Amino acid sequence: MLRAEEVFAWVALSRAPALDARLLSKALGILGDAHGIINASDGALLRAGIPPLAREYLSSAACGVRAAERAWLLHPAHQLVPFTDPRYPALLRELAGCPIALYVAGNVGVLNDPQLAIVGSRNPSPAGREIAFEFAESLAACGLGISSGLAAGIDSAAHHGALKAQGVTVAVLGSGVDVIYPRINRTLSERILEQGAVISELPLGTPPRRENFPRRNRIIATLSLGTLVVEAARRSGSLITARLAADHDRELFAVPGSIRNPLSRGCHDLIRHGAKLAESAADILSELNFSAFFARSRLEAPAAESASNSEAGMDKEHKILLDALGFDPADLDVLVDRTGFKPEAVSSMMLILELEGHVQAAPGGRYSRVVRSRR
Repeated sequence: MLRAEEVFAWVALSRAPALDARLLSKALGILGDAHGIINASDGALLRAGIPPLAREYLSSAACGVRAAERAWLLHPAHQLVPFTDPRYPALLRELAGCPIALYVAGNVGVLNDPQLAIVGSRNPSPAGREIAFEFAESLAACGLGISSGLAAGIDSAAHHGALKAQGVTVAVLGSGVDVIYPRINRTLSERILEQGAVISELPLGTPPRRENFPRRNRIIATLSLGTLVVEAARRSGSLITARLAADHDRELFAVPGSIRNPLSRGCHDLIRHGAKLAESAADILSELNFSAFFARSRLEAPAAESASNSEAGMDKEHKILLDALGFDPADLDVLVDRTGFKPEAVSSMMLILELEGHVQAAPGGRYSRVVRSRR
């Protein structure tokens, strides 16, 4: 662990304009450590390759660490992890222009765990939220960390899924690590600290400004082995994360959806342009070559077969009704139109299907199909 003076020096360097990891690597080779750079003369900084804007900043009072920052940094559950630290994520260090340092709350040891990013709409459908949760739960149960951005919607569902499996999850913020956004996710962030970490490259106290989120997205995309997109409109911000993942040779996955759902269009575009279609956790595990997962997949195969057999033995009219429901939520009137059955018969059969666990109630008086074999 770095001594306090060295930590505070890294805080100043991470804020200095016109500095990047490449320039700092050279300067560290000449001046020794971050504290040595901070205390060097202007001439020494010039010879070490520190650019003028950075030298001006480092000589000003603005580079000092405030009392509130010192208190946060000295807390045992808080860390500042510079790019030279072995705990810094190895995949992120490969990024050109990688963050000079990361503020980390929680378990810093998880940063180098293999992870999958799960991103998508802030306003998903109930089915999309469920799919993100189930993918995250399945993958986290197999030992794969789940990273996302703590946003409302798909991000939150992914974090919750990983937590349900008692797995690792990492939240990357577009604000200071001490500024939880949206506020409704404060309780979720506290749970994440117990099983993972909340991280940011932005200075403490930084509010969630629009221009911060592309920077946040590049960390999500490069921190992980791959990215899964669940429900995204064509202009969704999560597609930025997807493009960054592809640009940095990470695996890219997308969940297909109904052609009537505008939130499926971004995913369908990704699939058209080379993203791998993901219908189950196994689709992701096989592409990531995460060998520990395959034994679990084999263990789960009998459960999927059992679900299929249960449906095969269903009463004929109930099977017709379930087939008419398909895989998108529908209300009773739609099912009456699709089957030609009487309304009271449809209502009665749907109750039976719900009790048997084949369907579940969805918002707006609709029903959705329960798919037991998604894992």
